[in-house]
Amino acid sequence: MDRLPVCECESVHGDVVEAVRPQLLNGDEAIDLASLFKLFGDGTRVRILQALRVHELCVCDLAALLGMTKSAISHQLKALRLSNLVRFRREGQNVFYALADEHVEKILDLGLDHLRE
Repeated sequence: MDRLPVCECESVHGDVVEAVRPQLLNGDEAIDLASLFKLFGDGTRVRILQALRVHELCVCDLAALLGMTKSAISHQLKALRLSNLVRFRREGQNVFYALADEHVEKILDLGLDHLRE
């Protein structure tokens, strides 16, 4: 099994450490960013986001598209909505979902670009 290379020195490069320190996220920001990325850790949610990237859809549309129950789709949409990744609009009795903004699209694009490198 390949082992990761490990630094064998005992000296800390203080100038580098001090240059990086102000660039670090604070604890709350790091937790919030990790929580955001956790949402992309579920294949169903990613497929929902990818579908909404193409067109706004209602829960029934998404359930039919992904072969899932409306309840399961609604559960996933709630998590995405609470994290501001999707938005919705009402039209009569219908509720249509779409990506919240272009940032969500960029996150999907960057992830796919990285995978396809």
